[in-house]
Amino acid sequence: MEPARIWISDADCRLEDFRRLVERHARLADYPLASAVHHNVLTYQGDDIRRAAPDPERRKALMAEWTRALNDGPGILLFEDAFSDLAVVDAVTDSFFAMIAEQRASNANAGDHFAKPGANDRIWNALEKLCLRDPQLFARYYANAAVALVSEAWLGPCYQVTSQINVVNPGGTAQSPHRDYHMGFQTPEVLARFPAHAHRLSPVLTLQGAVAHCDMPIETGPTLYLPFSQTYELGYLAWRRPEFIEYFDKHRIQLPLAKGDAVFFNPALFHAAGSNRTGDVKRIANLLQVSSAYGRAMESVDRTRMSAALYPALLALGNELSQEAYANAIAACAEGYSFPTNLDRDPPLHGLAPETQAQLMHKALVEKWPAAEFGNALAKQAERRLT
Repeated sequence: MEPARIWISDADCRLEDFRRLVERHARLADYPLASAVHHNVLTYQGDDIRRAAPDPERRKALMAEWTRALNDGPGILLFEDAFSDLAVVDAVTDSFFAMIAEQRASNANAGDHFAKPGANDRIWNALEKLCLRDPQLFARYYANAAVALVSEAWLGPCYQVTSQINVVNPGGTAQSPHRDYHMGFQTPEVLARFPAHAHRLSPVLTLQGAVAHCDMPIETGPTLYLPFSQTYELGYLAWRRPEFIEYFDKHRIQLPLAKGDAVFFNPALFHAAGSNRTGDVKRIANLLQVSSAYGRAMESVDRTRMSAALYPALLALGNELSQEAYANAIAACAEGYSFPTNLDRDPPLHGLAPETQAQLMHKALVEKWPAAEFGNALAKQAERRLT
């Protein structure tokens, strides 16, 4: 038996391997609770979901079918009429546009992960902002059965919801195809340091979704998808490669949506927002990113305070430790990951992820900052991460 591959790199990506996985067809017979399959996208009706939600057996059967579809099936689910009360959707939309107007008035630049900053309108942490702005409206909106069931199906109970609003304005151009958080936000150099099983783990830590807050015919640029692409293990390394981008552009599908529809997909699915070719439609969607409860450490640790204490000690040690030893000590102390953060204060304007605590400490040591200067920079960085 061939041993499992542990280390993978950009050089291992093969388009022919990718094609063998994605050039398949989803059959309705394999998903008996779906109402239709269009372009390899499984469609479910909101009324069917709402009827199944209170019945334990029907609920489990529906969630099991969704889990199969998201894991090794086409990787994408369309819920038509997921939000039956469009008055609630409209009220939430009005609240979101009010937030955007406030952002513009304050000259805030929200940035974007996979599009040019300023091309579209973004609201980071729309979940908290909506809850604090109108708790009753928040309750009516997030009481939604489809959102709850698909989140539990993929992640189990105790999941955590986050939300970002994306408005693709008239003339807004398409994003580049990509995968999403976590590993979709890392560079190929960083990704190559993670063993292959971590590449398989990343997709089951989050679920991606989008709720249509307006009608989205094709000319408005609804999201582009490549069904089955989540099954390619090397996809986090492959999506930036020209031959994979070209293949995506030739074979991706695009779903028109009606207001109140919702799409959920495996975060490893290759996808990209489309171009808005209209002259007057602001295409607005609530992008839901739901996280597993298990992506957290057991203990609460104040890494900012630890880093402030460790830095002068590392300075004092001078050349007593090797560079590798310094890196090991920093890794045990400082926060080495950019997220979670406050993307209003700490937006991805110069890359996919903000500077980490560990990166800040490495830079300070190389440049031999005084301890007070590092402490000040550390405190400012920590403040930017707060809501």
